[in-house]
Amino acid sequence: MPYLIPPRTPLMPEQVERAFDYVLALQMGGGGAIAGQAEADPELAFVLLRLAEDIIWPVTAVDGDTAPCADSFALEEVGCVLLYALRDWSRDSPTTAAPGIARSIIRFTVNVVPDPDHADTADTLEAMRNEHLVLAHAVHSAPGAHR
Repeated sequence: MPYLIPPRTPLMPEQVERAFDYVLALQMGGGGAIAGQAEADPELAFVLLRLAEDIIWPVTAVDGDTAPCADSFALEEVGCVLLYALRDWSRDSPTTAAPGIARSIIRFTVNVVPDPDHADTADTLEAMRNEHLVLAHAVHSAPGAHR
């Protein structure tokens, strides 16, 4: 069963900033750098979950442009399982889910989305942040966009 992401508007620029600030702080400074942020920002786990969906799903979903094979379906299922687990965690315990989702984004970036142009994970995350910000600004500043 595929992981269904309901149609939704991409994250707002402020949400992209918040999510990546948290992920980068954890990646560069460890748990001490993010202590107390999840408690102070109850929406953070859900913003991180949406960011995780935006990062994980495009990489693991079966691509319609290439010939599917058993491996591509297995990768999609692994992506589904991961996203379902993160979604359940964020729903059941948002405070503890925030650092776990952020760590999952970091691990996924290190192990599945290595960027040859950015050897350092922080650089890759910064590049991803910039891409997500461009999309968020484009969607939310377009004529007729809901604000």
